[in-house]
Amino acid sequence: MLEVKGFRVYDCDSEARRLMEREPAILNRIASEICRDGINADGSLNRRNIAEVVFSKPEMLEKLNAIVHGAVLADINRWRRANDREELLFVETAILYQSGLDRMVDEVWEVDAPEDIRISRAMLRDGAQREAVTARVKAQCFVPERRHPLVSVIINDGSHPVLPRINSLLQSCEIADS
Repeated sequence: MLEVKGFRVYDCDSEARRLMEREPAILNRIASEICRDGINADGSLNRRNIAEVVFSKPEMLEKLNAIVHGAVLADINRWRRANDREELLFVETAILYQSGLDRMVDEVWEVDAPEDIRISRAMLRDGAQREAVTARVKAQCFVPERRHPLVSVIINDGSHPVLPRINSLLQSCEIADS
């Protein structure tokens, strides 16, 4: 919705995928530290094999995140400099606190829905089995010691209109409704 309204949004998942596919140093570390079968013979990522390992072994997920987070944080800084004339920039991430991104943002707009709805949506989006999505949700569940001081919640459960809430938050940032 923010992109449709003309705002720049950095999608951490998409950009992490792009960096993982393009950066030989990341690919080599995945093969040596996560799983050899995570890299195909042609040098491309085998996401299914990586997901099986990291979403069943929390220590491997931590290792993968450590490999990818540094590259993503550097890329966000590059993106911010490239868009320094924009009034507002947004970063979308499922792992705000684990990645350290909470320390890079002025506000947090948390989009939330009940777990069963999130799981059903992810299954539909990814064509994944319930067990795989449930493992992913559990692996990404994290309660920070200290939450960001400015958190606004957007309920996205199908019964609360999302757009008016976003418009209200944008107005609070003194951005005209577009």
